[in-house]
Amino acid sequence: MRILAVDPGMKRIGLALCDELEISVRPLPVLTARGVERDALAIAELARAHQVGWIVVGLPLNMDGTVGPSARRARKLAHRLRALTGLPVALWDERLTSVEAEMLLRERGERPTPERVDQVAACVILQDFLTALRSDRATIEDHGATSPESTL
Repeated sequence: MRILAVDPGMKRIGLALCDELEISVRPLPVLTARGVERDALAIAELARAHQVGWIVVGLPLNMDGTVGPSARRARKLAHRLRALTGLPVALWDERLTSVEAEMLLRERGERPTPERVDQVAACVILQDFLTALRSDRATIEDHGATSPESTL
């Protein structure tokens, strides 16, 4: 099944998509953030266009695990995406994905522009989600995608 990963930010939204076999992950063009409702509509349209069966929204928890303004916004976005698409939507802890994305880009000799960092961070979120899915699909399907309030 194709899965769409969303790295929500206040300025930009990174996106990544996996193939139907859930093996390869590729970035999609970055969206400019325009507010939860407009962002959800744009992402829902992308999900339809790519025939996605599942959406994973990065949950930017604070380093101590608490929920701040960015995580609350991500939860609202996940809730709207579920309502607009009818698809399962999972929230996925995305702490340090931007740092990891920057490191990956530097290792490849690429300059880490904000847009590329957001794209690669979405890929990292999706790859982490797929790795967890392969090891414990039943638990994730039962608990991770049933509610946008779920945090894995």
